[in-house]
Amino acid sequence: MKLYGHPETRDGDSPHRLSEVALCASPEALRRIASFLHHCASEMERMGARYDHIHLSDRLPEFEDSPHLIVARE
Repeated sequence: MKLYGHPETRDGDSPHRLSEVALCASPEALRRIASFLHHCASEMERMGARYDHIHLSDRLPEFEDSPHLIVARE
């Protein structure tokens, strides 16, 4: 697993590799994110090499105003 991210004020389009991520969220939000991650894993298995990435906010609109969480193939 690798983690990548952008600062809140972007200085370019290239993401930076991260060594740590902290999720500050409610128990309910964490359960919704866990469900999203489970969905992504199922989609990766189902789609195989055709799987590219899925955005949390596209799957769960309540996260539209949150930082972007994207699950991509390794």
